[in-house]
Amino acid sequence: MTWSILARDGDGRFGVAIASRFFAVGALCVHTRRGVGALCTQALMNPLYGPAGIALLAEGHTPQEVVAALVAADAGRAQRQVHVLGARASGAAHTGDACVDWCGHRLFDDFSVAGNMLAGEAVLQASADAFVAAAGRPLAERLVAALQAGDDAGGDKRGKQSAALRIQGDEDRPELDIRVDDHAEPVAELRRLYDVSLERFQPFVACLAGRHDPVGELDRSRIEARIAAFHAQRGT
Repeated sequence: MTWSILARDGDGRFGVAIASRFFAVGALCVHTRRGVGALCTQALMNPLYGPAGIALLAEGHTPQEVVAALVAADAGRAQRQVHVLGARASGAAHTGDACVDWCGHRLFDDFSVAGNMLAGEAVLQASADAFVAAAGRPLAERLVAALQAGDDAGGDKRGKQSAALRIQGDEDRPELDIRVDDHAEPVAELRRLYDVSLERFQPFVACLAGRHDPVGELDRSRIEARIAAFHAQRGT
């Protein structure tokens, strides 16, 4: 009862965008790990797929091997949908025979789309086309554009309720993690929240302690200068 897109950019980031006529779709469906990959579990989702699948990717298994292992161990596989993207090459996916129409998935070199209980195949095609058309823009913006295109093409055939966006960069924490858990227009609200995150949140988080700087920026004037530089670079 969901559609989603997984993607990887040239800097090693992973991104996931997802929408559904279900409460808090971002709570259990989206899984990422720095340097490892991204996974979405959906349809009559199995929340065990996320931790197990990411762990298998981290051990060096290919996305195809990960999907095969997850569904082989699951008696409910016919009602599951999952897609997985690793750090290299294309991803893999499974859409069970008992998933509700329209359902399916599409795999590309550096992204994949999957959905079930959709208005039609055009939802995935529109999402994929919009992602490709937005090449050159930040990964998060490409994902939101893909989600909006899928929504415009009909989205979840039952309606709208929630959406989520996650970007996993070079830290163990997500670079960006935005959820719209219950809203009449969740994709539009997700875009609004993304725009708000650009005002101060994203440049501020870049100043915090991390893997390459265990203290972070402590001088508030330099934090403000970095926020100003962020906006100057964007032309905002």
